[in-house]
Amino acid sequence: MPSLPCKLGGTYDIEDQKKHHREMGRLGNGVKKKENDMEEKIRQVAQWIIHAKRTVIFGGAGLSTESGIPDFRSPGGVWDRYDPEDFYFQKFIASEASREKYWQMATEMFEPMKKAQPNPAHLAIAELERLGKLDCVITQNIDGLHHKAGNSEERIIELHGTAMHVTCLNCKKRYDRDEIQERLRKGTKIPYCDDCGGPLKPATISFGQSMPEKETQEAYHRSSTCDLFIVIGSSLVVQPAASMPLVAKRNGAKLVIINRDPTPYDEMADIVIHSQAGSTMSNILKYVKQEFR
Repeated sequence: MPSLPCKLGGTYDIEDQKKHHREMGRLGNGVKKKENDMEEKIRQVAQWIIHAKRTVIFGGAGLSTESGIPDFRSPGGVWDRYDPEDFYFQKFIASEASREKYWQMATEMFEPMKKAQPNPAHLAIAELERLGKLDCVITQNIDGLHHKAGNSEERIIELHGTAMHVTCLNCKKRYDRDEIQERLRKGTKIPYCDDCGGPLKPATISFGQSMPEKETQEAYHRSSTCDLFIVIGSSLVVQPAASMPLVAKRNGAKLVIINRDPTPYDEMADIVIHSQAGSTMSNILKYVKQEFR
């Protein structure tokens, strides 16, 4: 409860009290209006999902941080302790010393991902698939949480790869990440392929590495053919992934952005919700499910 103002050197009279109550009323009405506006937006997004033929969800780092995975670009993150210049793909290919340093960094990043569990936003997205209301989820994240949440593999497009697997850069053999981490725990500095001896690397896209052609093409196709495109937890600044909402909008889709902070695409969006992903998606799902009772 705010303290009542008092005239300097005087008493707090009845007119002051009336003025104070009017001011507090205006503030209270502003908060209530904001809450009502948020509720209206959430209900509208739910209606669009219910009536959409193809809903595409585009997920960014904001989804991961709500599951306790650090934002590696933020102060105190991995990139405060390592120089990104040291981890370009070309250096990994060219130098054993770079590969050893890469695996040190990759191990540090992997541990919180392995322990993380899906948050309410991931679970809501998986439920939309079960309800038949999700075309696909395009994710910039490498943590595998959409898989853990229950989305089917064929509906997840991982634009930046996944940290849950390791691949040989020569013969493309795929390994489970835990198997390779066990080698590192036993003292291996740089893991190599059992079959061909080629260097192993987490199945993620590094600086300077080409985007995965199949996944990128599929993401552009799904974005161009959807009628509802929902961004969740992305600042929409990392290209080419950040161009997906523009592709969707130019092809006639409604664009919804749910993100804690403003993005470069807010002005072109049909609805913008500056809030947490988990609580927002849980509320949207609640209204969607009412139609399926």
